[in-house]
Amino acid sequence: MAETSPAAYYTLLCLAVGVIVLLKLTKAIFSSRHGAGARNLPPGPWPLPVIGNMHSLLGALPHHAMRALAQRYGAVVLLRLGHVPTVVVSSPEAAREVLKTHDAVVSNRPLYVTADILSYGGQNIAFAPSGSRHWKEVRRLCATELLSPKRVLSFRPIREEAAAGLVWSVAATAAPPLATVDLGERIKVVMNDILMRCAVGDTCPMRNEYMVGLDEVLELLAGFNLVDLFPGSRMARMLGAGSLRAAREVHDKVHRIVQVIIQDHESKDANDGGSGGRRDDILDVLLRLQRDGGLETVLTTEVVCAVLFDVFAAGSETTATTTIWVMSELVKNPAVMKRAQSEVRRVLQGKTRVAEADIQGQLPYLQMVIKETLRLHPPLPLILPRSCAEPIKIMGYDIPRGTTIFVNAWAIGRDDRAWPDANEFRPGRFEDGTVDFSGSDFRFLPGGGVEGCALV
Repeated sequence: MAETSPAAYYTLLCLAVGVIVLLKLTKAIFSSRHGAGARNLPPGPWPLPVIGNMHSLLGALPHHAMRALAQRYGAVVLLRLGHVPTVVVSSPEAAREVLKTHDAVVSNRPLYVTADILSYGGQNIAFAPSGSRHWKEVRRLCATELLSPKRVLSFRPIREEAAAGLVWSVAATAAPPLATVDLGERIKVVMNDILMRCAVGDTCPMRNEYMVGLDEVLELLAGFNLVDLFPGSRMARMLGAGSLRAAREVHDKVHRIVQVIIQDHESKDANDGGSGGRRDDILDVLLRLQRDGGLETVLTTEVVCAVLFDVFAAGSETTATTTIWVMSELVKNPAVMKRAQSEVRRVLQGKTRVAEADIQGQLPYLQMVIKETLRLHPPLPLILPRSCAEPIKIMGYDIPRGTTIFVNAWAIGRDDRAWPDANEFRPGRFEDGTVDFSGSDFRFLPGGGVEGCALV
């Protein structure tokens, strides 16, 4: 009998080792889904070794892919993104259980490594540990000082001036000779200008650089780092080192810019003895509270920078995106546009300039148009993820501790069981006032839960 060659022997040995490793991986995956006391885990696609279900989200926007999975597996779907167990809920009933029934257990955000760097170690509102003294104080600060009704009202002249400027610029472009108007870009510029003036004043150094830096921060936060998907993996940390370095560089750059803006504010205050007749902006309020104290948390420069970022992140892109979607839906639905135009012209007849007082409560149909736009095109299709601190049940399924939970607001807004003719743009569906926007109706998100808004 012929002897087995060394090459063939080593080939067989490698194949045997490979089969054993594959069997162990398969057993581990099977145990994670069906073991641990025969838990009743949510259904979902079968995960592949190493990458899990990441391939299931390729080729489409994540919220689109997740809705397709929900249509196949149900309102609660279990995925494994890398090594991270993830649950996606896509119905009002499941969202209620996450955002209300188990709100206290799932109120914390998973602090991904990139978010940890860019949020100063979770010192902003979105990523601060829920229920902590710092979290409570910063939220109270926003509610009573930064975004109180009185403070928001004080910014009315800024909003009115910016709106008038937008109207006049579009009208000037539309006059002969006609030119193409990129309305979306102009809306973004106006929204950013309003936020900048409210947050740091009418004039401040390095204004444009700050906006560019914020865009870079948001772009980094929108993605995943390999370390987030494979926590504890040395190889993931090595392969993700470049993006971590980029996050630190952007963080340092934005921090330096904010320090320059703060120094400019402090210099103006020193020269004119306070605001000197200037309208207090949000940074003025933060610096005053930093000087005077009285809070249970220390307003360090890092906290000031983190809170300023929250103001911009929550207001700039979301407001501009919603406004652009409103315009797009009006163009696509001429009958809706005609009714909205008729209402606006009736209310503003004879006025050359729009004041907020003139339209307060006077444009109910336009408000319905905005609500319908938010239903179909939520600014954040996937509400910021939550981390499960303890084992819970959602719709009868066992959700293990440490699971990341996403609420697919985009899918809920297009759920035919919750909304008749869900994919049609019909503002009139809100005319009877049966949809509650105070947070108790989970067909319409954001909203809900003890936080009042699921986004922050």
